[in-house]
Amino acid sequence: MFRRRTLLALSAATALLAACTPGTNANDEIAPAGQEAKGTVEFWHFFTDRESDAIDAAIAKFEKLHPDIDVKVTSGQDDAKMLQAISSGKGPDVGLSYSTDIVGKFCSGGAWRDLTPFIDRDKVDLEQFPQTVRGYTSYHDRRCAMPFLADVYGLYYNKTLLAQAGYTAPPKTMTELADMAKKLTKRAPDGTIEVAGFVPLLNFYEHTPQHLAPLWDAKWLSGDEKSVIGTDPNWQPMLKWHKDLVDWYGYDRLQQFTAGLGDEWNADNAFQAGKIAMAVDGEYRVAFVEDQAPNLDFGTAALPVADKQADRYGAGFVTGNIMGISANSKNPEASWELVKYLTTDTDAIVGLANSIKNVPTTKDALASPALEADERFRPFLDIFANPGTSTTPPNASGPKYVEMTQEFVNTYLSGATPDLAGGLKDLDGKIDQALDLGR
Repeated sequence: MFRRRTLLALSAATALLAACTPGTNANDEIAPAGQEAKGTVEFWHFFTDRESDAIDAAIAKFEKLHPDIDVKVTSGQDDAKMLQAISSGKGPDVGLSYSTDIVGKFCSGGAWRDLTPFIDRDKVDLEQFPQTVRGYTSYHDRRCAMPFLADVYGLYYNKTLLAQAGYTAPPKTMTELADMAKKLTKRAPDGTIEVAGFVPLLNFYEHTPQHLAPLWDAKWLSGDEKSVIGTDPNWQPMLKWHKDLVDWYGYDRLQQFTAGLGDEWNADNAFQAGKIAMAVDGEYRVAFVEDQAPNLDFGTAALPVADKQADRYGAGFVTGNIMGISANSKNPEASWELVKYLTTDTDAIVGLANSIKNVPTTKDALASPALEADERFRPFLDIFANPGTSTTPPNASGPKYVEMTQEFVNTYLSGATPDLAGGLKDLDGKIDQALDLGR
């Protein structure tokens, strides 16, 4: 399934976009207030299967409310495909991206037009969105996106496996997580991992530096968009914690174990199959488990935090699906009507949140009595509302600095880069050079 993790595929596409995106003034084609939106809107999104069906249902309701607008939907389209299509002049009218990582590129490169004239004309109240959400839909005061739904990351735990080991609650600190992971792990006589209490590789499923950094309050960029990974005091403790647990398992043993696990988005997902006792994942996993592994007894909670930052417990990482209107849209007025409906209409947002099991991004939708929030989904709403919850800062190079950090972390955890402090300092220089080239 196309969701949140095709960062590497974006590099070539964003480079092509920078060279080829047509210059378009977003004000040129905006109809006067009161003019009826009509015609065809081509809409691309990344969802597939069950989630795509939910999008189709929302579009059907939109078309019933707007009989003069015909929406042509194409599912399963990731950001790389969309950027390539826009750069060649063949992109959709409206695009739905799976991640905020790319908003800086969409805005600064001109792939998506500035929505401010539409927002001002229709008096859309941006205060209905939490501050973090408003922050990840704009770049340098250019608001080229509107928030669709949010993804919030927390801890999933197998209640049966925890109970067998004598645990009645999930961990709240990283020391507790490491201790529980070791006790929950089951090995064959030859040392082969049969069940992992927790997989500490920072490239496994949704367990990534991006999703874990807020738990240590680790910073990525300075205000002038320079890398601070090498000087921030929290990156080294975060990575050392992971390296210690990787070494306890054995790097090669972990590689062997994860190579035999199921695909993240299939029914044989390792957590769903009972091969992992605790895992990092987004709120959407609740729906996947209920659909693909209905007999699994599981719970959800906020992710554990660094021991020295226990007061941060309850915070986490948030990203979001974002919508925009292509620079070369043939029907921007009707396109805006679709974007406005899917991102500000409370009934539409709640319906999609209930169907896809994503977190709604407006205050009214979050407070709606129609929002389905059981004991497994509620923790993600609490994480979303926590003032310590954060996301990665936008940048004109898109996710480049995240990709480079991921590559470094992989080499460090494998043992190929033994000098952590020196490696992080060197990473700062490489990121700064890459971001300067991307501006």
